[in-house]
Amino acid sequence: MQVELLDCTPTPEELVCRAARGDYSSDWVGSDVPFAEVMEPVEGDTIDEKKQTLMDHLMRSGHWGPFEHPSATFAVRGVSRSCMAQITRHRHASFDVMSLRYVKLSGEEALEERFTYPETFESDEVVSREGVEEIEMSAEERGELADEVYQKCIDAYTDLVEAGVPKEDARMLLPIGTKVNMTFSMNARALMHLLNMRMKGDAQWEVRELSEKVLAEAKEWMPYTFERYEEKHPQPLSP
Repeated sequence: MQVELLDCTPTPEELVCRAARGDYSSDWVGSDVPFAEVMEPVEGDTIDEKKQTLMDHLMRSGHWGPFEHPSATFAVRGVSRSCMAQITRHRHASFDVMSLRYVKLSGEEALEERFTYPETFESDEVVSREGVEEIEMSAEERGELADEVYQKCIDAYTDLVEAGVPKEDARMLLPIGTKVNMTFSMNARALMHLLNMRMKGDAQWEVRELSEKVLAEAKEWMPYTFERYEEKHPQPLSP
C-alpha cells in the first residue's frame, strides 16, 4: 500500500487562522490584509507562536469550523475492494476509484501484486475484534488455499474477457481482496473524523494501516494541527 499527498491548500494553518480571526473580529481578513496584521491581537512573540495560540484555543473550545477550509487530495495505491468500501462511506470526501468496469486486469502479474493477503493468512495467532484466537490450519495451507482461489478467480476473469464478455460483467468473478487504486479529497476537519473512526483499535487492519499512512502525510501538510491531533486521538470533534 502506498499513500501520497497529491495536492493541498498551500498555507492551510494560516487559512485556519484567518477564518478564525474573522469569527472573533469585525475586521476584514481578506488577502489584501497582511497576515501579521490579522494576527496582531493574538498572544505570542512570533507569528508561529500566535498561530499556535489561536489553533490551541480553537481545539480546546471545540471550535472546529475554521479547520473545514483547508483541503487535501491523497493518492492511494493497492488497497483491497474491502478497504475501499469502508473508506468511501465517509460522505464528506470526494472519491475517484480505479474502475474494474473499464480497466482490464492482467493475469500475468504476481498474485501478491493483484490481491491482498492479510497477516492472518500466515500468523499462528490472530487478534481481532472478537479477541485472540488460535488458527488450526497451518500457514502453509492457508497460503496455498489463498493462492489457489485467487488464481482461479483471475484465470476465470481472463477467460471471460478474452471470450468477449464485457469487463463490467467478468469482474463479478473477482474477489473482494482485489487491489485497486483511488484518489480522495477532504477538508482537515473531515479528515480528523475519518482518522477517529478508522485508527481505532477495533478497526479492520487494512483501513487502519491506510489511515496511519494518511496521518503521516497530513502531518507534513499541517504539522502543528495533526501533531496535536495525534496527541489527543481520538479527538472529540464537536458540531
